[in-house]
Amino acid sequence: MTVPVKVSDLLSRWERERPDTEALRFGGSSWTWRQLAERVRRAAAGLRANGIGPGDRIAVLDLNHPSCLELTLACAQIGAANAIVNFRLAPPEIVYVINDATARILFVGPEFAGAAEQIRDKLPSVERVLRLGGDADEYEALLGTHEPDTAVHPARPDDCFVQLYTSGTTGFPKGAMLTHRGVLAHSAAVATDFVLSDDDVVQIAMPLFHVGGTSYALVALYGGTRMVMLRMPDPVAVLDMLERERITHTFLVPALLAAITQIPGVEQRDFSALRALSYGASPMPLPVMRACLALFPGRLHQVYGMTEAAGVVSSLGPQDHENSAVAHRLVSAGTPIHGVEIEIRDPATGEPVPAGTPGEIWVRTEQLMSGYWGKPEATADTITPDGWLRSGDGGYLDADGYIYVTDRIKDMIISGGENIYPAEIERVLAEHPGIADVAVIGVPDDRWGEVPMAVVVAAPGASIDENELLAHGRKHLASFKCPKAVEVVDELPRNPTGKVLKKELRKPYWAGRERQVV
Repeated sequence: MTVPVKVSDLLSRWERERPDTEALRFGGSSWTWRQLAERVRRAAAGLRANGIGPGDRIAVLDLNHPSCLELTLACAQIGAANAIVNFRLAPPEIVYVINDATARILFVGPEFAGAAEQIRDKLPSVERVLRLGGDADEYEALLGTHEPDTAVHPARPDDCFVQLYTSGTTGFPKGAMLTHRGVLAHSAAVATDFVLSDDDVVQIAMPLFHVGGTSYALVALYGGTRMVMLRMPDPVAVLDMLERERITHTFLVPALLAAITQIPGVEQRDFSALRALSYGASPMPLPVMRACLALFPGRLHQVYGMTEAAGVVSSLGPQDHENSAVAHRLVSAGTPIHGVEIEIRDPATGEPVPAGTPGEIWVRTEQLMSGYWGKPEATADTITPDGWLRSGDGGYLDADGYIYVTDRIKDMIISGGENIYPAEIERVLAEHPGIADVAVIGVPDDRWGEVPMAVVVAAPGASIDENELLAHGRKHLASFKCPKAVEVVDELPRNPTGKVLKKELRKPYWAGRERQVV
């Protein structure tokens, strides 16, 4: 295979080599490689006709749909970028992301048309809002209006074509600019390490705003592998598709797997085609791990990664899941995948530390983003001049080279695969008149891995009504970010410089757990 230098090269190859083979299935519709390539070229023509060119951004606000993937590939063809919006965000957060991306066209699914109308006057960069699906499908009309455009922008390897948002420690999301070089390096490594072939069938179940959705789809594209996409990751729908479509590869988050293991009769289902079930984005509770090992023996791959690295950087394969002699590795994140270097560095000095010594996980690979859109200082804080990404995750390497993620240096909470930063929640709760001080921590949860909890100090003369405070949070935050409980204390523990000692707040909740967030 000729080494691809642009993402557009992938689609062209499969159109040329297997034009009439099914490429993608969604609901009751399917497309061959030739049909998919033609739709992408029509989308490219439509974007160009609307003035979208190199360096421009569009945005998609929708549940999973092939149109989002088509628009990403169309952007790759014309030199633009697709900023995919997390549909789980609250309206003010959606406004921030679209404005931050300076998106010129906003594509919205039928479930979000009303919300888009309500925020339309707050989106100064958006010139057009086009509906996807439903009775007034303006996207299909756009494709039907334009003949396929075959011109391909001479993209450079480090040009961005898809922009995925990851929350920052300041509470504001940052747009990770994923590039042709980075995505192709990730796709090649994952396709190789997970033995993906053109005879396989990949399930796209996770949302496309997440690397577990879009990057996983692009891995399948790299391998010329048939894709089957779900609109929403419903446990029963995931299970039915695994069986019906003879899925060979899928990526799911632990919260979804926990729900799947509880479906009546699940052990009677036929998963004989499944060869690799990858899971990650949050800790797997050990009871769920045991149920999955029984249900999917020899197929589990734990993966650790990040948006800034286009997806996976390490994996723990089936052998380590099944070998009782190394059972301790079940709480590790495995070893680096092909093309990835991982070191543990002292967070203060940036110097490497010996095996077994905790520090910050640093990653170097061609998979890395080119930076955060419009945030050069945040980029410089994250990527060193010699190409190392400071992950913000704490951990250590054992003598065998296995990575153990032990904490979050950047204080991030991962709940059901979603990244949550306490600073964002704290900023909202601090606006409540009854609050004098607040800290948000992650506490264990058997379903979601961990969930946010607010530890608060009442303002003088005030009393805390837990339900009222939680309702206040729900007005301003996406539901998955809202604290699930409130603890009232007299004061927050702080160090001599005034920093809240969240380790002390978390300690009683994580005591006795094999996987620690300290």
